[in-house]
Amino acid sequence: MNSQLPLSLKPSQLNLLIADTLTLFWGEWLDLRVRIAQIAATGLISPLIYIFAFGLGLGSALDRAVTPPVGDSYLEFILPGMVALSSMTISFGGTTFSICGDRLYNKTFEELLLLPVHPLALHLGKMLAGIVRGLMTSGSVILVAILFTGQWWSFLNPLFLLVLVLNCAVFSGLGVIVGLKVQSLESVGLYNNFLIVPMSFLGATFFDPATLPAALKVVVYCLPLTYTSIGLRSAAYLPWSEFTWYSLPILLVAAIALSAWGAYQFSHQRD
Repeated sequence: MNSQLPLSLKPSQLNLLIADTLTLFWGEWLDLRVRIAQIAATGLISPLIYIFAFGLGLGSALDRAVTPPVGDSYLEFILPGMVALSSMTISFGGTTFSICGDRLYNKTFEELLLLPVHPLALHLGKMLAGIVRGLMTSGSVILVAILFTGQWWSFLNPLFLLVLVLNCAVFSGLGVIVGLKVQSLESVGLYNNFLIVPMSFLGATFFDPATLPAALKVVVYCLPLTYTSIGLRSAAYLPWSEFTWYSLPILLVAAIALSAWGAYQFSHQRD
């Protein structure tokens, strides 16, 4: 079983790790490709509600009172945050429920644990599927953002897409870990209510964290979604010379740390 496999990798094992990861991802993709429209639409409702309620409703009043730090209106200001929000929700939720379904209901997860592959490949294969889920949904929100602003390059430039992929990697990696730990779907709801929902509002999706009091800044800047919202906003509206480059290594380190944790969980998993 995977618990007997070492977590360390030799250089000669890298090609095998990549091949195993892609093989596991392909199995996930065969299931995802028949539900592309469903997945793309799943995480679109909440961002659309926020866009109409806050961006068009509240935003019209705010635009008369204050000028947003980036973007020409409050609607433009929150659109990158809505992309971050949708990618986080689906990357985490879709990955978690997929693993829970295999573990607790389909009872097919034991077969996965018996595969003679490195635990890191198991984690990365599941994580890649979560990244694709997040990109499918956030792609729908990006389309809405382009329709509202007409600025297609703002939401499709390389820096914007890189930050988006890293955000999907972070939360799909977290989803893998949660999916391995929970013992019921009710437990998934607890993680969602106490982790994902608060982060949706505190992760700089609706406000500029630079304006917060120092005590609140400490909390907000501990959330990975904050760096995604900041990074997407600066990538969309600011020149590359003013891009918040620190967001990239922070998200990358978070994704790597979660991958190491996920590989450890797979190597000790008992189902």
